Amino acid sequence: MKKALVIGGTQFFGKRLVKNLIDSGWNVTIATRGRASDPFGDNVQRLIIDREDKQSLEAAFEVEDLFYDCVFDQSCYSPQEVKDVLDVLNGRIGHYVFTSTMSVYDYGTFKQETEYDPYRYPIELKSRREYSGIPGYKEAKRQSEAVLFQLGNLPATAIRFPLVVGDDDYTGRFQFHVDRVKAGEPIGFANPEDRLGYITSEDAARFLQFAAEEKLQGPYNPGCAGDLSLQELVDRIAAASNTEAIVITPTEKESTSPYNVGGSLSPDVSKAEAAGFEFRRLDDVLDEWIGHYLQK
Repeated sequence: MKKALVIGGTQFFGKRLVKNLIDSGWNVTIATRGRASDPFGDNVQRLIIDREDKQSLEAAFEVEDLFYDCVFDQSCYSPQEVKDVLDVLNGRIGHYVFTSTMSVYDYGTFKQETEYDPYRYPIELKSRREYSGIPGYKEAKRQSEAVLFQLGNLPATAIRFPLVVGDDDYTGRFQFHVDRVKAGEPIGFANPEDRLGYITSEDAARFLQFAAEEKLQGPYNPGCAGDLSLQELVDRIAAASNTEAIVITPTEKESTSPYNVGGSLSPDVSKAEAAGFEFRRLDDVLDEWIGHYLQK
């Protein structure tokens, strides 16, 4: 039986990942701060860790002295945290699958994996508290990938997710737009023509497991085929709710869209598709998402 360590895994698509692994016969350990409950009962082992405290990792993994066929890192927000896992579990990881982000790229549409090279990026180790805002998040993930690929000395994959949406999305980001359009309330976009990429939470979880089982290595872009401008998004919501989308320049936090990421960001998913994974098309799932949140 293959052994998986999921660091994080009690929120959103991480929860789906754990369920999928269990259903596929993996022996799963989840390592979290222990603050969120999970629905897995006796089907998983649990470890309590603090990503900002290397000693907590040393203590936890001294108790569970196992070799993990795959480590799925769902909760990393600094390069130091990757290095700590690599140090503590040195020689005990078969494959490292890292949850990264489209934010590692400069702005643009249909970005390809070669447009950010973590194998050559200069490493600067910092803690998560030294990164702030969107620029900080971008740099933290860039640095984390660089540490993994340059210092890891093991098979590794970085999954650069676009916006993840599903009926289990606890962030409320997509629902924000549905709720405000439905209520006839304005939404603030810095640039309504910015185009973003998306992926379903189901496909996000499935692709993480696919990367492990197919032993993919290097960076990969997952995502629904196609992208969507912010204006197109609210227009689709308006059409479904028989209302009108009111778009304004951001002036106050209450009306400002959480999808204001500073520019366009969408993935070219051809590399992932060439590996054999089939993503749902954005046009096919968009109405499902809108319909779900209109009923909430």
